[in-house]
Amino acid sequence: MEYVKFGKTGLKVSRLWLGCMTYGTPDRGKHPWTMPEEASRPLIKQALELGINVLDTANSYSDGTSEEIVGRAVKDFARRDEIVIATKLCLPMRDEPNGKGLSRKAVFTEIDNSLRRLGTDYVDLYQIHRWDYDTPIEETLEALNDLVRMGKVRYIGASSMHAWQFTKAIYTSRLHGWSEFVSMQDHLNLLHREEEREMLPLCIDQGIAVVPWSPLARGRLTRDWDEVTERVKTDAFGTTLYTQAVDADRKIVEEVARLAKTRGVPRAQIALAWVAQKSGVTAPIIGASKPQHLTDAVAALALNLTGDEIKALEAPYVPHSIAGYQ
Repeated sequence: MEYVKFGKTGLKVSRLWLGCMTYGTPDRGKHPWTMPEEASRPLIKQALELGINVLDTANSYSDGTSEEIVGRAVKDFARRDEIVIATKLCLPMRDEPNGKGLSRKAVFTEIDNSLRRLGTDYVDLYQIHRWDYDTPIEETLEALNDLVRMGKVRYIGASSMHAWQFTKAIYTSRLHGWSEFVSMQDHLNLLHREEEREMLPLCIDQGIAVVPWSPLARGRLTRDWDEVTERVKTDAFGTTLYTQAVDADRKIVEEVARLAKTRGVPRAQIALAWVAQKSGVTAPIIGASKPQHLTDAVAALALNLTGDEIKALEAPYVPHSIAGYQ
């Protein structure tokens, strides 16, 4: 496993992160396709043994049970100081006025809840899951800065927002001398490349780490376009992501399949290699429900696509509306 600097920080992270939305109690939250703890633990252990040192979760994943599973796995399979735990807040946790968002009250409440579920006294990377249009960004940033000063959080990051919003947040922190966002977890894959327009250039310019979510487009890049899985049937959010340009997207999926056959590798390796080689990308976040998913992901890091191969993969793409946030 290769390790790289996490943006402008001194933190070293693996070139792959394990996304833990896959792991959680199926009848809790909004992800009925998740894997219960007994099925999740071997995969988390395998990821750690492969050298992945970042586990990415969120308070909202399976109503907090993903964090609980991650916390127990870290305690049993690794030393806390060698693992980077990343979690998030913003999305609804309770059906009450302050049960979501990025107010000072929410920030302080949710970090304590996450620390309790994770069984740790600090989080390495605390990320705002989405932009909160109801809370002044100054309020959020000052609260996050206080968490860093208190030692509950080591670094802060953001996920899926407009580049102007991310710029505003970075420079607001800078003006006040507060801790700045050091990372952007955004939606980037062969079927959604809109981040290339503004977000990726911004992150490169500012030395911000980029950790894309859904690098395999919810698995669409790993199978025939019309093939339907059990997750697809129940993934309400996922069904909203790849419906805008079906004809063009289908051609990309077909090109991934063609190149994978030529190279003699699984399609997942082709799709993930494209993201990993993208300028500005620090580490793709992968989901894994089978051991092969992890071994394919690690192999993808050594798969160097040629310029002509990249052009062929990218050629069918057409502009999309932004998907994954508003």
